[in-house]
Amino acid sequence: MPESRHHSEISPMKCLAPALAVSLLLLSNLSTYAQNQSSSDDSSAVRATVTNYIEAYYTGDAARMERTLHPHYLKQMIHADIPVRERTGAQMVQDVRANNAATLSEAQRSEQVIVLDISGSIASAKLVTPGWVDYMTLFKVDGHWKILSVVQRIDN
Repeated sequence: MPESRHHSEISPMKCLAPALAVSLLLLSNLSTYAQNQSSSDDSSAVRATVTNYIEAYYTGDAARMERTLHPHYLKQMIHADIPVRERTGAQMVQDVRANNAATLSEAQRSEQVIVLDISGSIASAKLVTPGWVDYMTLFKVDGHWKILSVVQRIDN
């Protein structure tokens, strides 16, 4: 009676499949990490742009203000029953230059910057101050975040 032999040979495909799955999992995790790192970097950069914008306003630094603005910047101001007013980037820079520094006390010069969303090269942020709230749209140009538009609700 011939002996029955069982060869436990493992096909090369059975060895490669788990290795491939582990490799794909590692690559996926690295990609997710890179995206999260990029999002964190973008969030910090958006926050810095908005902070530079408000600090330029507070200190009367027109050059600093100008660096934060996109060439197509437009600000719309909403204040109670007063008709909506608009300011272009050039007008904002001129206002800051002419006023030298905002006539606000130190107590009124506080701000909270909240990054609401980032999607590719577009971001939205909210700037809260004691007298107004700015809702901002930012656009990433050549690696730098610029403020494209502001809708401002004036509280006082």
